[in-house]
Amino acid sequence: MSNTRIERDSMGELEVPADALYGAQTQRAINNFPVSGQALPESFIRALILVKSAAAISNSQLECLSQEQTDAIVFACSSLLENDNLMQHFPVDIFQTGSGTSSNMNANEVIATLASQKLGDTISPNDHVNFGQSSNDIIPTTIHVSAALQLNNELLPALQHLLATIEAKAESVKGYCKTGRTHLMDAMPVRMDQSLLSWATQIRQNIQQLEALQPAIQTLAQGGTAVGTGINAHEHFARAFSQNLSSLTDISFTPADDFFALIGTQDTAVALSGQLKTTAVSVMKIANDLRWMNSGPLAGLGEISLEALQPGSSIMPGKVNPVIPEAAAMVAAQVIGNDAAITIGGQSGNFELNVMLPMIASNLLNSISLLANSTRLLADKAIASFTVNEDKLNEALHLNPILVTALNPIIGYLKAAEIAKKAYGEKRPIIDVAEENTDLSRAELEQLLDPAKLTQGGL
Repeated sequence: MSNTRIERDSMGELEVPADALYGAQTQRAINNFPVSGQALPESFIRALILVKSAAAISNSQLECLSQEQTDAIVFACSSLLENDNLMQHFPVDIFQTGSGTSSNMNANEVIATLASQKLGDTISPNDHVNFGQSSNDIIPTTIHVSAALQLNNELLPALQHLLATIEAKAESVKGYCKTGRTHLMDAMPVRMDQSLLSWATQIRQNIQQLEALQPAIQTLAQGGTAVGTGINAHEHFARAFSQNLSSLTDISFTPADDFFALIGTQDTAVALSGQLKTTAVSVMKIANDLRWMNSGPLAGLGEISLEALQPGSSIMPGKVNPVIPEAAAMVAAQVIGNDAAITIGGQSGNFELNVMLPMIASNLLNSISLLANSTRLLADKAIASFTVNEDKLNEALHLNPILVTALNPIIGYLKAAEIAKKAYGEKRPIIDVAEENTDLSRAELEQLLDPAKLTQGGL
């Protein structure tokens, strides 16, 4: 038996693998785009199938498809979403036609094949599965839907978990004081919880900014069809589609007031990516603070000990490295790079269509997924589990000449600087040098230079 079959489309005949659910247009895309070997993310494909199901239901309600045709299409979509090997049917490369038409037709063909098998009659990829739709509104819609689902179901819960973990850890370490650092140099003391709560504020602000973008990412281009005018779609299709998709996902989607803007641009995706970049910058800051505090344990700061997760060297026995913060930092770098590509992609809105949609979709979903996964790891395997090395904290804290700053209002900056330099040079505690070089008593100095008191601010 032949391992191929002949399929036909508007351009003619083409050989397709005999067992493939897709047809000629998908095969043309496979042949035309051997670029990266990477398909669009599974989260995008799953959202695309959901979108097709919602479209069929809406078209049935509007009497544009028969109930039998709709039932067959919905059955096909459900079968695909339940298939653990879903992606074998969606092989089209990310780097394809800029509208994503190849991926749209890939979905149309696969769904049509399964729906035809169910119905026992022909379901057309174009005339039925794609009824009232264009790649030019279905792909921008799917970008928004897939991002909205990942944001709501994965990233925001992960960031909330990270925030709660930081806050709980801050509460557990609030009794520890440490040397503050500016320019990586010794500065006035801070409490350990003050450092961690700074991280918490960063993450909370990122959550708030991402939540502020949710209404925009949940606004859809569907209904604009080819150029934004809605040609070949029922006049009530956009509203029905958003209502049905909302029911399928438990997320509130609404049609755009201006389809032209959502088809011709990807400004919302660019804005979301920008906020993902900001979140990545916050993650990078937290990861690097953890790495510095954990550094050593002998020749570094050694203020904390991160959980030991794996051997750190193939040649140096006993070495353990801060692998989770390093992984999180690499994720942050990747998200920042993804944002640069998305920004360029967003500039490619030529007249009535943006023509870098598949790349934008892939990078946006990649960023969301990477951040969701890495921030949970950072919470559970770095922040929640680190231990504080109190002896190391105190060793540096009480020798820190910068404590003399607290004496500025009493003895003046120049005298305080003289005492600090002497303490540095002699490697002696600042309190001893200050007692010898001021008229302040030991008891007064102990009160003025108490590190815990100095973390509270004021005179």
